[in-house]
Amino acid sequence: MAACEQQENTEDSDDPGAAPYGNFINYYTFNPPENRLALLPETLLQDLGYRDGHQTVLMLDVGCNSGDLSVALYKHLVLRPEKEESTDDTMTAAHILGFDLDESLIQRAQETNPHPGNISFIPLDITTTTSGSHRDPLQDYLQDHGNPRFQVCFCFAVTMWVHLNHGDAALLTFLSRLASMSDHLVLEAQPWKCYRSAARRLRKLGRSDFDHFKGLRIRGDVAQHARDHLEALCGMELIQSFGRTAWDRKVLLFKRKECRL
Repeated sequence: MAACEQQENTEDSDDPGAAPYGNFINYYTFNPPENRLALLPETLLQDLGYRDGHQTVLMLDVGCNSGDLSVALYKHLVLRPEKEESTDDTMTAAHILGFDLDESLIQRAQETNPHPGNISFIPLDITTTTSGSHRDPLQDYLQDHGNPRFQVCFCFAVTMWVHLNHGDAALLTFLSRLASMSDHLVLEAQPWKCYRSAARRLRKLGRSDFDHFKGLRIRGDVAQHARDHLEALCGMELIQSFGRTAWDRKVLLFKRKECRL
């Protein structure tokens, strides 16, 4: 069974609702954090040149849902199993900000957050908040921490929802926005077969089709389209592929060209 078809059947059986923005209420029950963590080395931050205690490392989790993956990333990359019980002061040098457009999911993330000193969650629709706007919570966060960019931005399975709901131009603007405020970007873009499954699932639940689905010009290998845009127009370059998830999605690592490892 194809990965996206398996996802569709799982989501339908668990009755999460139509979730046209990908804000499934039980997302991590059918795609647990371990599916992504299995591809990311525990030493990722060190491999990128960030050493414990030498600088503040800011990470961004885009479309964090209920925060399970944000917390798992912090434990995996910062605490690590052998350090989870440590009181070493260097552990306070890393912070994760997670955001999602669904306020109820963010409230759940805030209420269950085991590391509030290092992990924060805010409600935010990034498609309606642009860089340079009167109030930009992401820029506010960076300024509060004295850093012009996030050292690592994680964007797992968000591109399709931006694309389906807002169109081609919005997808490219979204990618440009992430690139502008990140030194490194870990990107998992859903393949086109997932678009078809999402549209079919919406119709099965009696909802109207996505406004932009039939008119999208960016199709086929969406991950390659994203790479082309990031490298040609955003000053980023692909430096590593971590392989594919259990749902057959590429996880790619980009860095700013002027960012030295």
